[in-house]
Amino acid sequence: MAGKVGNSSLRSFRRAPRIGCMAQRTVLVVLFDGVQSLDVTGPLEVFAGAEKAVPGTYRIRTASLDGGPVRASSGLGLVPDGSLAGAPVPHTLLVPGGEGTRRPDARLVEWVRGHGPRAARLVSVCTGAILLAEAGLLDGRRATTHWAYCDKLARDHPAVRVDADPVYVRDGRVATSAGVTSGIDLALALVEEDLGRDTALTIARHLVVFLRRPGNQAQFSAQLAAQSATREPLRDVQQWITEHPAADLSVEALAARARLSPRHFARAFRAETGTTPGRYVDRVRLEHARRLLEDTADGVEEISRASGYGTPEAMRRAFVRALGTGPAEYRRRFSPAPVT
Repeated sequence: MAGKVGNSSLRSFRRAPRIGCMAQRTVLVVLFDGVQSLDVTGPLEVFAGAEKAVPGTYRIRTASLDGGPVRASSGLGLVPDGSLAGAPVPHTLLVPGGEGTRRPDARLVEWVRGHGPRAARLVSVCTGAILLAEAGLLDGRRATTHWAYCDKLARDHPAVRVDADPVYVRDGRVATSAGVTSGIDLALALVEEDLGRDTALTIARHLVVFLRRPGNQAQFSAQLAAQSATREPLRDVQQWITEHPAADLSVEALAARARLSPRHFARAFRAETGTTPGRYVDRVRLEHARRLLEDTADGVEEISRASGYGTPEAMRRAFVRALGTGPAEYRRRFSPAPVT
């Protein structure tokens, strides 16, 4: 695969001015042996699509330490445009993840340490956050990474405020994203801010992905975040909760469905899923309400009933507690603009 994916450039987190006033800006992607190929190609497809949609906005460059080809963790060969030493100072420096971040080359860490602060926007995908942390560029910042490495990031770099839940996190000029495909979500969010929703939506449709997965959305759905119960009655209850968020989902009602005593059910559910029935129900209802706010024009009162909250006030409290914003503001920020 050639490193020359297409022309590219990027802005800071502020919305871009009119295209006619915008200078082309460079996105530089760091390549190394053991890189996760999707961490590279996912965001690049987004930026390349934006360049095709609005020519002259993005200039994409890829570079390795010595300018030579690298081997991705999947075995795929990647040919960079040149060496990191000869690369221009980019507007956006993108550091992907992969097996090569587990024990990173000291020269790569040093290069990131020296050049990361010079970029207007510093972005990592997946365990690329580990490279940024090794370079000291996440100290004092809120950041995320692949769920399986959040504990390691927090343990090895206590100065980093690790948030294991979101798809991506922005802290000033630094943006970090979770595992693999979340790099596409972050790239789409940046393009939307740079070039507007219509351009980002066009790219998302072309890639057949969702535009609207917001940064504070959990890395996992409720079903994926919890373990799947091993016993069939408990698995059936998990599925029932997901399909009937407005039903009576009290421990007593769920225990009766599983044909267990409430005490035995609560203990067994937590043992097999890693969470309590109440917390699982809360997450399912919140997820259901968010989907309705994003995808429908239903009113808040109707959504609160359909999601099992009963009243808009109960739903508002749940949203503020979990997301720091109410349903109305959530819909304003994350629902799609009308397509004409």
